[in-house]
Amino acid sequence: MEKIKEATSYIKNKIQDFEPQYGIILGTGLNKLTDEINIEFELDYENIPHFPISTVEFHSGKLIFGTIGNKKIVCMKGRFHYYEGYSMKQVTFPVRVMKSLGITHLFVSNASGGMNPNFEISDLMIIEDHISLFLPENPLVGENIMGDRFPDMSEPYSNNLIQLAEKIAQKNQIKIQKGIYVSVSGPQLETKAEYKMLRMFGADAVGMSTVPEVLVAVQMGILVFGISVITDMCIAETLEKAEIEKILAAAYKAEPAMTKIIKEMILEI
Repeated sequence: MEKIKEATSYIKNKIQDFEPQYGIILGTGLNKLTDEINIEFELDYENIPHFPISTVEFHSGKLIFGTIGNKKIVCMKGRFHYYEGYSMKQVTFPVRVMKSLGITHLFVSNASGGMNPNFEISDLMIIEDHISLFLPENPLVGENIMGDRFPDMSEPYSNNLIQLAEKIAQKNQIKIQKGIYVSVSGPQLETKAEYKMLRMFGADAVGMSTVPEVLVAVQMGILVFGISVITDMCIAETLEKAEIEKILAAAYKAEPAMTKIIKEMILEI
């Protein structure tokens, strides 16, 4: 709690009376949403007390404050992962800080591998639910702070926000999928046998992020919307070697549609 208070105090000193209501976490290759924000403040992670530093080259490491329309936003341009060597409490630390700053809604995006054979590369998948059983560490274990000791997970992703996203996608003729996301530790990609197992568990997409942040957000009473960009297909029978250049290209292709959905959602809430 003391670390959260120190980080929050530092940020408030920099942004003065700016009070964000909406938080955004941008995933791999999905930074263009910041172009839609009228930026008022940018803080480097390395200058914020107790903030981890993003070590992944395509995560820039800035906390951005600004507006979309008249809505006040705080946006993480770059997130943290367990595979970087951080604990899950460190990975989710910024979410607790954003809650302390005043957010009520959290929009989370990620790049993920598609395991549903009906998906295609660069599809957008609205996350309906997730599987957290494969997390190597649960961020809620330990001292209980800022929320329920036993948070209910019957609706981790807000049904109302999902319906709003569907309406916006339909209005703009944006193709969307819906499905279940499973989070794993990484950094290695899964074997064919592991993809088969995860699909048997009911997952439609797999990645190395999102679920820890969502667990903490829901525990604190934040409404969450999650969306994945399917950047590669992970069907065991037709699996091809993953190439980061192709993954980033797939994310960039889907980025404008994802940006439009999230922007219009924030404006309509």
